[in-house]
Amino acid sequence: MIVTRNLTKRFGRKTAVDALDLEVQPGEFFCFLGPNGAGKTTTIKMLTGLLRPDAGTAVLGGLDIQREPVKCKALLGYIPDTPFLYEKLTGREFMRFVAGLYGMPESCLDGKGEELLEIFQIREVGDELIENYSHGMRQKLSFASCFLHDPSIVVVDEPWGGLDPKNIRFVKDYLTDKTRQGVTVFMSTHSLAIIEDAAHRIGIIHNGSLLHTGTVSEIKALAQNPGSLEDVFLQLTGGETE
Repeated sequence: MIVTRNLTKRFGRKTAVDALDLEVQPGEFFCFLGPNGAGKTTTIKMLTGLLRPDAGTAVLGGLDIQREPVKCKALLGYIPDTPFLYEKLTGREFMRFVAGLYGMPESCLDGKGEELLEIFQIREVGDELIENYSHGMRQKLSFASCFLHDPSIVVVDEPWGGLDPKNIRFVKDYLTDKTRQGVTVFMSTHSLAIIEDAAHRIGIIHNGSLLHTGTVSEIKALAQNPGSLEDVFLQLTGGETE
């Protein structure tokens, strides 16, 4: 469902992502891990068409994001680490705006839109201006709008900001349930303990290069002294000396 070949991005002399080869299957919950500056967000911006690669390709659902960006984005839902929302709109107006971007009929908001606002527990504030929303409420609105057009691929960049433990658990379970329905989830996160029981596979990127991919148990087996996923991650990326 997601395939990259030789995907590369440079900023001046720095290679942020270096010849990334990766495959994520339909219905897979794939977590992309790496220290700050490892290349996670740069990769995500290339997957979503926000950055043009210097070399290589990113293919989503059989479509090249650079050659067929409109068709690709119709398949795609994207949740950035800091959602960009129009603060002078209400939550419902923002949902209407997103529906318009995807060419969805107004009638969908009475059904799917209201259902999503309810699921993410912001229906009661749907008529309030977004500028009055807390960071957690904004994040939940971002999730609600992401799923409005029923994407088959969802790319998520560090989604936990502003969410309390209850909502973190809900979002993780919601995404897991979506993978059971065939949706592919590609998530970048630092919160290793949160995703340890959710990820089907994990990829570890460091200094722009993909170090390892595998299941949680396969990744743990790579460490000299296996422990938690966090312990193993620190060993593999040089964050812990032995």
